[in-house]
Amino acid sequence: MWAIRRASVPVRNNGCRILVARTCCAKFEAASDPLENGVQHSKSHKVTRSFNLTNSDFRGGICSAASFIWGRSLSSQAKANSSGKDEDELEDGFSDLEVPPEVDKVEELADKLDDESVSDRDDSDIDGDEAAEDALRLSEAETDSGEKGLARKSQSSPFLKIILDASRPSLTSSLDQWVGEGNPVGRAEISLALLNLRKRRLFGKALQFMEWLYANNHLEFEERDYASHIDLIAKVYGIYKAEKYIDKIPPSFQTEIIYRTLLANCVAAVNVKKAEETQSKMRDLGFSVTTFACNQLLLLYKRVDRKKIADVLKLMEKEDVKPSRFTYNLLIDTKGRMKDISGMEEVIKAMEAEGVEPDLFTRAMIARHYIFAGLNEKAEAALKEIEGNDISKNRVACRPLLPLYAALGKADDVGRVWKVCKSNPRLEECLAAIEAWGELGNVENAEEVFESMMKTWKKLSSKYYNTLLKVYARHKLLAKGKELAKRMSNSGCRIGPVTLDALVKLYVESGEVEKADSILQKASEKNQIKPLYHTYITVLDKYAQRGDIHNAEKIFHRMRLAGYVGRMGQYLSLLRAYINAKTPAYGFRERMKADNLFPNKLALAQLQAVDAFRKTEISELLD
Repeated sequence: MWAIRRASVPVRNNGCRILVARTCCAKFEAASDPLENGVQHSKSHKVTRSFNLTNSDFRGGICSAASFIWGRSLSSQAKANSSGKDEDELEDGFSDLEVPPEVDKVEELADKLDDESVSDRDDSDIDGDEAAEDALRLSEAETDSGEKGLARKSQSSPFLKIILDASRPSLTSSLDQWVGEGNPVGRAEISLALLNLRKRRLFGKALQFMEWLYANNHLEFEERDYASHIDLIAKVYGIYKAEKYIDKIPPSFQTEIIYRTLLANCVAAVNVKKAEETQSKMRDLGFSVTTFACNQLLLLYKRVDRKKIADVLKLMEKEDVKPSRFTYNLLIDTKGRMKDISGMEEVIKAMEAEGVEPDLFTRAMIARHYIFAGLNEKAEAALKEIEGNDISKNRVACRPLLPLYAALGKADDVGRVWKVCKSNPRLEECLAAIEAWGELGNVENAEEVFESMMKTWKKLSSKYYNTLLKVYARHKLLAKGKELAKRMSNSGCRIGPVTLDALVKLYVESGEVEKADSILQKASEKNQIKPLYHTYITVLDKYAQRGDIHNAEKIFHRMRLAGYVGRMGQYLSLLRAYINAKTPAYGFRERMKADNLFPNKLALAQLQAVDAFRKTEISELLD
């Protein structure tokens, strides 16, 4: 553990602060002020150690991290069972809690990118496409067979069809009619319905369904059911409503998984104060410190305050909590995004020393960070290791290799790897190929792969259209993007947050930011879609670039209404609007303080820039 802690905060000779690591107490609230002052004293009986902390900006890679981690996000660990994620490709913003995962199973989850966390891309903190955020990869066979099995069960379930076909207002009456006709409502059917609703991000309908089950005694609630209910309440109504619901749960069911579910949602919402309060509450209730809880805190601090990562590692060492594969991956990803390659390699060594060999996911992530650090030789060596001696016999490596070779600009290697898949492609390989060709600027090849998919699978979900739509957005092909969106609509695909994000980006990149703004507003109001954080930021950044304070403030306000509060990225974008407009931002520090945010290095520089626009008595006279 010491090796990991040392790697997590590499030694620098200059521009560093010295932190004497302390034992993390149960009350994490006390940790912030001393850390801000730069020094903490250890009360542990163990030897006090010093770490150098830097304020390096946390800049993610230029290419979408989703391309490299197969759309998987390390932050999804804030979720809990395997289900899809985020609207189709991000299928379910939080993995299904229908079967609460054990700590040692967390790494087997196959959640996809949580764009809300993934796109929370500040210039100062976070999670780049935020793309590797909890989710370790299921094997190819497990993923394919699991999805096919789920699809078969879904198609054969009349109960699920009734739920999906019913509108929200008519759902209760449709369910009452089903029961009134003498049809049974068994746990297997209930679980299948909830899983499908989560995969489709129909959280409101899933919550309505669960409340119907509870009100009509169709399900004897157990621990996992209460946990699932809390998760849905948090998604639909927010953390505070979920917290109040816990008080209504019978005491015998107020177990660790209940609070773990709440903690995970606090982390997903980037609510630092509530996450720390929940962790403290778990300690007060006598729950032991678990790998899962520590990973949640690591994930949270990775996004908002990397200085506190050392505290969590210290706590893990003190409580003898063994790091999981996810812990190592999270630290590797954090150091890689900081472009601290030596620190990343130290974590890898510590991981291997503990007998945890990097898997395909980890090796692809390492290669990605080499690429964006400009270490092409190391990146190529890593890719050759992933590929093996014969790529045709190592089919599972094709998916991550396609976008990674594209990021290196190696069109020949992309073509060579795609040739292995082309005769009998898998859907995820097709997605990776479209992304790779799009990255290389070869739109025709990307279109060819998409049309081939349409012929092979006939009906595709919005996930697959979105991939090509993003390629069109990248290359400002507005006409083609609009035509694809029409095809998508005609095929019956549902317009969800990811599709909305791609459409907004398409118009913004094509210079039609007002149209993008209009689409964003209509979708959120009429279609009741909660846009992704990154969708708002795309529009906000463009207004900021123009120095359009009025519209930038409007988007900022709408983000708050959508629940995106207290993130440094949105404040930095808004500040840029004032800077480009050469207008003072009065009361900006107070606004940040109200959200419990304190200016980091970049924010301070921007605040000083807007302060320079303040009028003095002399300047007013001279003007």
